[in-house]
Amino acid sequence: MRLSHRAVTLRLQEPFTISRATDEEVEEIFVEVELDGIVGYGEASPQEVYGESIESAATFLDVAEELLGDDPFGLEAIERRLAEKPGEMAAKAAIDSALHDLCGKLANQPVWRLLGLDRGGPPTSWTIWLGDPDDMARRAERVGDRFRRLKLKLGARDGADVERVRAVRGVTGLPLQVDVNEYWEPDEALENVRALAQLGVEYVEQPLPAGHPEGPRLKKESPLPIYVDEDVHTLQDVREAAERAHGINIKLAKSGGIREAVRMAHAARALGLGVMFGCMVESSLGIAAACQVASLCDHVDLDGNLLLADDPWEGVEFVDGVQLPSEQPGLGVREAVSRTS
Repeated sequence: MRLSHRAVTLRLQEPFTISRATDEEVEEIFVEVELDGIVGYGEASPQEVYGESIESAATFLDVAEELLGDDPFGLEAIERRLAEKPGEMAAKAAIDSALHDLCGKLANQPVWRLLGLDRGGPPTSWTIWLGDPDDMARRAERVGDRFRRLKLKLGARDGADVERVRAVRGVTGLPLQVDVNEYWEPDEALENVRALAQLGVEYVEQPLPAGHPEGPRLKKESPLPIYVDEDVHTLQDVREAAERAHGINIKLAKSGGIREAVRMAHAARALGLGVMFGCMVESSLGIAAACQVASLCDHVDLDGNLLLADDPWEGVEFVDGVQLPSEQPGLGVREAVSRTS
């Protein structure tokens, strides 16, 4: 098999702010794995917060071809060989997605069917990025009935996070989730989750910094389910996550690919945890890979492609708030006409 890759810059419709950063564009890597003229595609979304970059991912991908071999269905063996090189989970996820895409095309089946899963999953949340309360309420009000649930970014450390949620709740009856991205302290978190429970919030994502020793106490005392994101990357993190959370947020860029994501979902179920599937800001190529396993989840946050000003890929179908993978073979994505014309 042959592997090639290229870096791209994707522009967002508007600046996207969370507790630790504001982005107007994101850098991605598109990966191609080719066998006998058939090409599988994958997308890498390396994150600086996890010690990865476009440059480090590209360096890994430059030498990864020799680890693939000639059998795209030998996913277990390929995964073992890739695991011998540490880190670069986003690049590994792109290779994994491309291999699944290639296998689906060779078998003439969509990936979700090859995995024995359902096509449909829960409706995706739409992210209301961090701003002042009135601004977040205005943006939430503009959503209308396009989405069936909203995810609010919090963690401004200005004492106004509950007011942000209250302002949004004043303009919409949609189910709400909140994501703090590690920016609350324990006492603040407990005070806030008690207040948010009165506003009908469904769950709180990553309220404390990853690994914080007060995580188990917050789980025990919180009236709302706690989901962790930055705390859990791969299968080996799931057991410890159960001590500090009621659920986990799986992302391909953290786990290293679809195979590990499926293992994590089943492990979480065995431990009585809820399962959420999330994404980075990425194109429909990356979102398509995540959609293949969305049916395993209780919650889905797969709106990354919908945040882009110009998505270079198409093939994910947005129906009644649900991001549906294609029924075409593989991931079912293709480059948009605007890029190929």
